[in-house]
Amino acid sequence: MSVKMVDVSEKPEVFREAVARGCIKLRRETVERIRNREIEKGDVIAASSLVAISSAKLAHMILPFCHPIKIDYVEPRIWLEDERLCIEVLVKTRERTGVEMEALTAVSIALLNVWDMVKKYEKDEQGQYPYTVIEGIRVVEKVKKS
Repeated sequence: MSVKMVDVSEKPEVFREAVARGCIKLRRETVERIRNREIEKGDVIAASSLVAISSAKLAHMILPFCHPIKIDYVEPRIWLEDERLCIEVLVKTRERTGVEMEALTAVSIALLNVWDMVKKYEKDEQGQYPYTVIEGIRVVEKVKKS
């Protein structure tokens, strides 16, 4: 069995956008630390926004069948709930292929960044993570206009 990248060379460039979303379930105390900017590694929301933007641009380097495309715009939106931090990322381009993978990559890596920044506060007495869960990563909207 062989694998190959899909040939998009004959497709026209059109406006495309995708929005992806996901959350990380955290201890309520950790969410409060994030809200009050008490995480020793720094501002979790600001850092994760930057990670989302840079990750969208790197999707093709992580996923071998993802085409390298020019990204025109990335907008992360991060909010806190009682026991979770959620991230939504909008990615726009004018290209021959969609930006769903870029949006999904941005959300996934940004959520991993959150975990990395708060892991000290999420561990139990045995050094495990019984409360921390990354969940619900999905594309919530996709647009294609000629």
